[in-house]
Amino acid sequence: MKFILTTHNVTLTDAIEQHILARLEKLEHIDRWLLDARVTLEKDHAPKTPENSYKCGIRLGVRGNDLYAEDKEADLYKAIDLVTKKLEQQIRSKHSRVKAKTHKVAARLKAKRQTVKE
Repeated sequence: MKFILTTHNVTLTDAIEQHILARLEKLEHIDRWLLDARVTLEKDHAPKTPENSYKCGIRLGVRGNDLYAEDKEADLYKAIDLVTKKLEQQIRSKHSRVKAKTHKVAARLKAKRQTVKE
């Protein structure tokens, strides 16, 4: 999987990068067909919003429409965790839709075969 990490007003440390890679590895374990991940980390310096100063956005390139999630939190690690949780839900939802469509087609074919035999 291709990995692109961009930051804005955030000092990128090895620990942050390793945390992101660990979370993306979990997502890749769920869906092995992930093509790329584009991660954006930002820190808002506005004095009005100290509680939501870090923003993390991740765009996953998959077959079909890309998946995107974004979250703002006071803690950068918490924002990364919540974004990956949102993406995990999107991946599972997409997988369920594909699986349901496959089962629907198979059930239709089975019903067609049964009516032909009778």
